Amino acid sequence: MRHLNYTHLLYFWSVAREGSVTAAAEVLNLTPQTISGQIKLLEETIGEPLFNRVGRGLALTETGQVVRQYADEIFMLGAELTQRVKSQQTLVPSTLNVGVVDSIPKLVALRVLEPVFSLEDPVRIVCREGPLDTLVAELAIHRLDLVISDRPLSPGIGVKAFSHLLGESGISLFAHKSIAKQYRKDFPACLQGAPVLLPIESPMRRALDEWFDSKDINPTIIAEFSDSALLKAFGEAGYGIFPAPTAIAEEVSSMYHAVSLGECDVTERYFAISPERKIRHPAVLVVTESARQRLFSQEAR
Repeated sequence: MRHLNYTHLLYFWSVAREGSVTAAAEVLNLTPQTISGQIKLLEETIGEPLFNRVGRGLALTETGQVVRQYADEIFMLGAELTQRVKSQQTLVPSTLNVGVVDSIPKLVALRVLEPVFSLEDPVRIVCREGPLDTLVAELAIHRLDLVISDRPLSPGIGVKAFSHLLGESGISLFAHKSIAKQYRKDFPACLQGAPVLLPIESPMRRALDEWFDSKDINPTIIAEFSDSALLKAFGEAGYGIFPAPTAIAEEVSSMYHAVSLGECDVTERYFAISPERKIRHPAVLVVTESARQRLFSQEAR
């Protein structure tokens, strides 16, 4: 493949944004023939068509959609760079792109990331939530700087990335104040037949299932959730007992008007996954060091 010509890319990006060659030509103050010719050269460089003609308009091909995503980021960064150089100040925030595995409790993600806002140079956090494999794929193509996960990378995953242990936390069971009294005595035996809200398949769920089995306790599972915040919302409504990391017990009790019934013999571990073995990104460094020293320090000892 020949080297990418960014002028050609700009013309393509303008057509994709404006919806037609004619509209892009007006914005760029060029002739439609010039733009069409430059886009054809870009297609030859990439080796794939970027547009399909639909009626009188144009629609992006699958390759065109991918190129559009990269072009969006390239020209956004270019605009940010121009603004920063012109201002000759550090007021334009750099960006930390973070992926958060969807089984991570939102309060844990908040506590892990909030030290970034105390950095001397401003940093804008962009968070994306999803399954681990999807986020690691984003990390591999440098669309993410960091993934926060409740499990390390599997061996042989085929992606150059590294798992850094942030710490671990016990798991406590909580109940809304309206139902807590009837379940506070004789923990954990009081959980026999009790209504519980549990996460769908996740490290926490597997560990809790094993713990219930080890205690010969059979709770009544009334609902399961992939979203940890929704699980806690149902808990706050008094529908059942719900789990949360002991490291954020105070926040859970305050935000969800809940009472801790007791702590299970269950430990959940948290990881920062980065594309480098030795972390150098300043914001990622403050995330990992702060989590180890503050958020999980008591749990890890």
